[in-house]
Amino acid sequence: MDERRSPKVLSLTWGEIEVEGVGRVRDAALFPGGGGPWDWNVTGTRHSPGIQPADVEPLLAAGATTVVLSLGQHEALDVMPETEDHLDERGIDVHVAETREAVRVYNLLADAGVRVGALLHSTC
Repeated sequence: MDERRSPKVLSLTWGEIEVEGVGRVRDAALFPGGGGPWDWNVTGTRHSPGIQPADVEPLLAAGATTVVLSLGQHEALDVMPETEDHLDERGIDVHVAETREAVRVYNLLADAGVRVGALLHSTC
């Protein structure tokens, strides 16, 4: 995969996200040049209080200038206000949405050549 291009999400079903060049994962962390499974245990993420600043750091380290955060397909995953503040302080555009909408926005941005990163939760 081209290290400057963000991989496209090929399909989304309950419990599975298929990503170009990555394969099938339950939850995905995507960024310019690749991605992989998003393991919540690395940072201790839980549905509440939700996505933490530490969760987005790998996306920023890979050069993402825009970040898409998904709330889950039933919007059960929160995003900590500190996470949005963290991104705002760094001048990163952020989109927060239900997972299907997050995938749609992410793919549009990736197709447009934006250096986009995403944290996508495939279930609740």
